[in-house]
Amino acid sequence: MKKIIVTDKSPKAIGPYSQAVEVGSTLYISGQIPLDPVSNEIVQGGIREQTEQVLKNIGLILTAAGYSFNDVVKTTCMLADMNDFAAMNEVYAKYFIKDFPARSTFQAAALPKGVMVEIDVIAAKK
Repeated sequence: MKKIIVTDKSPKAIGPYSQAVEVGSTLYISGQIPLDPVSNEIVQGGIREQTEQVLKNIGLILTAAGYSFNDVVKTTCMLADMNDFAAMNEVYAKYFIKDFPARSTFQAAALPKGVMVEIDVIAAKK
């Protein structure tokens, strides 16, 4: 059974998609960009600040659905510039500290709203 997850604590979807969808004990979180959930504006700063906001937003959705970063099994990280990989990875490592999820990272020709990073995740409970 499919359950749509929506939380006011994370930025609202900017298109015809859900923040997250849960099927059984698996949660699929749509790509998150560095939108401040209060102002609905892109956070200022560079790749570190943007990655931090993206992961905060993901954390809020995980929590709303009853999951945590420890439940994440797969991430997809999209960067506007692959030269930002090391800096993005430093911030990412603060959220994933052991039993790391599988991950794909690639450079995208363009990301929504001209952001530097977008990340989606899949989480699963035992």
